[in-house]
Amino acid sequence: MEKLTRAFYDRDTLTVARELLGKRLVRVIDGRPLTLRITETEAYIGRLDKACHAYGYKRTARTETLFAPPGTAYIYLIYGMYHCLNFVTEAAGEPAAVLLRAGEPVSPADADAMAQSRFGCSAEEMSPYQRKNFLNGPGKLCKALKLTKAQNGLSLLGDELYILDSGDTPENIHIGKRIGIDYAEEAVDFPWRFWL
Repeated sequence: MEKLTRAFYDRDTLTVARELLGKRLVRVIDGRPLTLRITETEAYIGRLDKACHAYGYKRTARTETLFAPPGTAYIYLIYGMYHCLNFVTEAAGEPAAVLLRAGEPVSPADADAMAQSRFGCSAEEMSPYQRKNFLNGPGKLCKALKLTKAQNGLSLLGDELYILDSGDTPENIHIGKRIGIDYAEEAVDFPWRFWL
């Protein structure tokens, strides 16, 4: 499998959000790669999207990473407790990104390592509730992969966090409204969430 290049991210954000589905996210921790299949994404485009942190090109210490070159990890904290992983898209200076909302481990060993990070147990020891809610949210995904603001600004072209093109081109892609953005006025209705 090939690692995605900057050219993949340097495109229309909605296209990138759709095409990330089925690809493999790799997080290397202490030399060990953890891999998951991306199953849900959301697009955010600052020039017109009131749900984007950098709506109207608003630059703050928090949003600065959104203006970075495409293929940069943008990680922020919500509710003071959950980290969210985004991939910066479009040209540098154009604040846009794709939020990773959900995924699934690609191997039993990956599932075990992620379950250990999430719940302190093996995948086999997870309760039915834990299994159902394993990686079905951006905060859960970040906890499973030990991603925090310390990784904010990482290049997705490096060796610590990157995406592999699995060759998987899913056919049954669902499209709908994004989650948890009730404040975003007309942007609430943008059909910018994609999932398998």
